[in-house]
Amino acid sequence: MLLTITRASELTKHIQNLKLQGLKVGFIPTMGALHEGHLKLIKTAKRENDVTVVSIFVNPTQFNDKKDLEKYPRTLAQDQQQLAAVGTDILFAPEVEDIYPSGTEVGADIYLGGLDAVMEGTHRPGHFNGVAQVVKRLLDIVQPDQLYMGQKDFQQFTIINYMLKSLQIPVKLRICPIVREKNGLAMSSRNVRLSAEAREQAKVIFNTLKSVKQKSKTMAPEQLTAYAMKRLNKPPFTPEYFDIVDGDTLNPVVNMDQHSYVVACTAVWVEGVRLIDNMILKG
Repeated sequence: MLLTITRASELTKHIQNLKLQGLKVGFIPTMGALHEGHLKLIKTAKRENDVTVVSIFVNPTQFNDKKDLEKYPRTLAQDQQQLAAVGTDILFAPEVEDIYPSGTEVGADIYLGGLDAVMEGTHRPGHFNGVAQVVKRLLDIVQPDQLYMGQKDFQQFTIINYMLKSLQIPVKLRICPIVREKNGLAMSSRNVRLSAEAREQAKVIFNTLKSVKQKSKTMAPEQLTAYAMKRLNKPPFTPEYFDIVDGDTLNPVVNMDQHSYVVACTAVWVEGVRLIDNMILKG
């Protein structure tokens, strides 16, 4: 049976009691509007832990566009049904003042090693500081053994991994593969804002990534980027970036042979919705 907790102090106390019993805790932080990608993370966590905790919190500090924050789908009742259906043990659904009792500026200055200054960071200033801030706060509250994130947010989990290591937070990060819709579109809470037509046409993003992976054996990264941008820049789509980067440093790749781990990452706008996706090209 799903236990819903809204207060941070109550959750911390409850989990401390579970840990005294020797139980292992898995944690999935979300902003709600749950889809199959989230449920896959939960199912994985359930297999690997004794207790599975999911948070639903639309974090204001990671939105550099207030309109995007206002439009973000909030479907708590529906989310609770889905969580109960897959056997989630605890839902943590706090208010802003419970996450940031001393104000939203506290903890926003975590050093991210420059990983936040490229790709997404270039177009969304302050976004990753907000992400790191809320994940650190949630980890302090939940104190899990394992943290589960999806590959779709590639730069995000790379940054969180850096934070865990630099701050020596004793949590194991587990990354689960991208879950896609039938046409290949990466599942996202934002997909519900697309028209049926645009949602179907958005398969062009996944198809472009697949094509780039195939061509990466014979074409240089610079050529691949130009090819992808041209392919994605067709109405109603507007690509924001298509970058081929080192999977650890997120620095641009000039020569594939000089890197063991290479990832293609992209962000594309359609109908006022920003879609991100990525594919591992090497490693």
